[in-house]
Formats: sequence, structure tokens, C-alpha cells
Amino acid sequence: MRKGCLIVVSGPSGTGKGTVCGEFLHVHEEISYSISATTRSPREGEQDGVNYYFLSRDEFERMIEKGELLEWAEVYGNYYGTPLKKIEEQLGAGRDILLEIDTQGALDVQKKFPDGIYVFILPPSIEELERRLRGRGTDSEAVVTQRLAAAASEIAVAKEYAYTIVNDKVENAVRILSAIVEAEHARTRNNVEKINAMLKGV
Repeated sequence: MRKGCLIVVSGPSGTGKGTVCGEFLHVHEEISYSISATTRSPREGEQDGVNYYFLSRDEFERMIEKGELLEWAEVYGNYYGTPLKKIEEQLGAGRDILLEIDTQGALDVQKKFPDGIYVFILPPSIEELERRLRGRGTDSEAVVTQRLAAAASEIAVAKEYAYTIVNDKVENAVRILSAIVEAEHARTRNNVEKINAMLKGV
């Protein structure tokens, strides 16, 4: 049985990466979603254990001390991180798992999982990114300004990713992401066990 692939998706706030990931998982029910932990408050409609594990700062810091996080970062005054145990269980069982995290966390994960699939979601333009941020109406003007200021430095980090996708239309982005994952599964390094098994039968 092959080991599962870790699919890491990042991009500036407002690029629609959450929507792309959601649609991708809807199409690929065989792929698991890694639920991140955070200390930020739930947005309207978000559920604990579904969208995030919503933790207190004390709970999160205990997980840091115990080494129970694959990666973690403090973003806009809140902690975000990935519980390590769930990732290891899914990959060990041969399931692909999708991880939607910020660039800082993704670079940390690359050091531990260099064979992962790293994808960066870009907006069609900075102007469109600003329109999307203001249009969702969930952030204050100060937070929108902060997110726009951070976008340039985050986009610069896209060069560290193997793939970039411009999210002009969600269905196009999902189609490209699906093709990337399919191509990665066809890599020889991911099929060594299959090749060796065939050679034994020759």
C-alpha cells in the first residue's frame, strides 16, 4: 500500500483558497482535510471540529510545549497550527490529506515533508484581492488594510512552492489542482513499491 500524499495549499487572505479547497474536497471525497487549530473566534457558520479546532491560548500553548503540532504560527494576533497526530494517522493509512495553511507554516512543513505537494493560490490581481476582502464583510477596515499589506510579502513566498494557480474562477482552479495531484501520483518516486512488486513477478 502506498503512503498518502500531503497536499499543502496557501495564499493571501481573500484569494478564495478556502472555497477552492472546499470544492476540491467535494469532488475528491477520498481525500481527507486536515483541520487546523486556532485561538481566533469562530466566524458565523463555523463549527468547532469541522472548520477549526477552536482553542484557548492556554490550550494551544500546552500543545506547543508537548510537541503536538506539525507547525504553528501567530497570525494577526491569533495562533494557528496543525495537530500532528491526525496527519501521521491519515498518511500512514494511505490517504491523501489536504492542508490549508499560511505561508509561514507551509515553509515549516516543507522541512519535515519535502515530498509533499505545495500549491500557492494567487488572486487575478491585487485590485481583485482588495475587492474580495471588502466584499466578504467579515473584517474591519483596519484588518482589511493589514491583510492587503501582508499580501505582497506572502505572494513573494510563492516562489518557494512547486505550483501556483490563479483563482480567476473556482471551477478552473479546482480542475488545475486535481490535475496537479493526479500528476504527482504518477511520479516514479511514488510508485517504487508497485514497480518492485512487478519486478518480482518477472
